Formats: sequence, structure tokens, C-alpha cells
Amino acid sequence: QVQLVESGGGLVQAGGSLRLSCAVSGSIFSINAMGWYRQAPGKQRELVAAITSGATNYADSVKGRFTISGDNAKNTVSLQMNSLKPEDTAVYYCNGQISGGLGFRDYWGRGTQVTVSS
Repeated sequence: QVQLVESGGGLVQAGGSLRLSCAVSGSIFSINAMGWYRQAPGKQRELVAAITSGATNYADSVKGRFTISGDNAKNTVSLQMNSLKPEDTAVYYCNGQISGGLGFRDYWGRGTQVTVSS
């Protein structure tokens, strides 16, 4: 069983910073990609940032402000969020394309709330 657990959310003023972390545990054979998604009230879940084999991808709305990084040895992925805006308020979910030995599938964390006040 593979589990993803997020941490680091909270309340911050506009212009501030937060760092989210996601720890992957369980029967892990291989990790293809990791990413962060977010879902604001009344909106669809959207990709924020992803990392695979060292290559990164960002939503246009966070480019230059957010940085995703991974630690393969520790099976963790982090999202450094700077210059936060009220529109960044959402529940942030960690996602992983992970194989437990029988092929890759998507795994999700439970989410962590990020609230940016104006």
C-alpha cells in the first residue's frame, strides 16, 4: 500500500511564503513523476507543478513564484511557494505516478489547506 502525506499548509498574508512537503511511503517499486495540484472552492482541480526525471513543469499562474523539488533518496517532494496571492488559496494535493511492482497508477494525498489573506 502506497501512502502520500502532505504537510506545511496554513494561513499566510499576501506576499508571504509557504513550503509544502509530501512524503511517500509504503511498497514503492518506482516513482515516475510527482506533482502538486490544487482545488479552490467551486473550481476544478488543476495542476500546479510537476517533476519527472529532474524536469519540471509549472502552471502559468505560478511560474516564477513556485518551485517544485524532489528528494529521490527520501521519497519526498516539496513545493516552495513565494509571493503568494489570495488567488493561490486552495486545498493543495500531492500526486504521484507510482508503481508498487504491478505497473504505475496515480496516488493522491488527502490535501493540505493553503489560505492567503489580502
